[in-house]
Amino acid sequence: MPRGESPDLGSASPRAFGPSDARDRIAVPAPEDDKYSRGVLGFITGSERYPGAAVLGVEAALRTGVGMVRYLGPGRPARLVLQRRPEAVTATGRVQAWVLGSGQDAAERDAATADLLAAALAEPVPVVIDGGALDLAADATGPAVLTPHAGELARVLGGERDEVLADPAGAAVRAARETGAVVLLKGHRTLVATPDGVRHEIVAPTTWLATAGSGDALAGILGALLATHHTRIDAEPDAVAGLAATACVLHGLAGERAGGGGPFTVLDLCAALPAVIADLLRG
Repeated sequence: MPRGESPDLGSASPRAFGPSDARDRIAVPAPEDDKYSRGVLGFITGSERYPGAAVLGVEAALRTGVGMVRYLGPGRPARLVLQRRPEAVTATGRVQAWVLGSGQDAAERDAATADLLAAALAEPVPVVIDGGALDLAADATGPAVLTPHAGELARVLGGERDEVLADPAGAAVRAARETGAVVLLKGHRTLVATPDGVRHEIVAPTTWLATAGSGDALAGILGALLATHHTRIDAEPDAVAGLAATACVLHGLAGERAGGGGPFTVLDLCAALPAVIADLLRG
């Protein structure tokens, strides 16, 4: 396709996705559930340069609700994750979904991290592919959600950021078709696209979400939703797009609650997630 030309957006037109839609996509544990049946989420995130991304993603996932988190990564991020969340497990084992690439740089990827990412992408489970792993999107075996901002999406497509900003819907659909993944194009107006077209549009309730680490938390929220819905995804792969949109709704509402109309830290956003989810479930 010539550069700058917009693809046919398909038969699926975007629609606003809000709290009432998200409510039906939150898995509430049943009395017979245990930590394994609730979903085990794996993380290969963070780096020696950006260790905080690992902490924020794990924190957001646990606050969203998941049975167990496994973190695999370098020494410094692993220590910080355990200091913040001692319930995290740093040993290998079975997972129902992965979060990959937050706080990493593909240009600085070492052999150990490359091996971990390759092994995770080879598993037939849902995967969130964030910043530093977007170059590996084609290697995903299971259902994948790419979570780029405009600059990262431009690199995926081999174009320029201005081109993405000029036609975000077209760029998101093009990336979904080229990779076969769901594409969550982050921004104040977030678009969730599949190869069939743009499915969902989520407008953030606050502009204060534009802060460092916000995307790391979003990846953790989404990973938790994929892990807790792994059985549904096996039966209904199309459910992934709705779960991606749900993650955006939870992320935005938690930021709004955390700031009360003003600024907040990303840990504040994470701390607000349980109350946001409880409110949604109460209707």
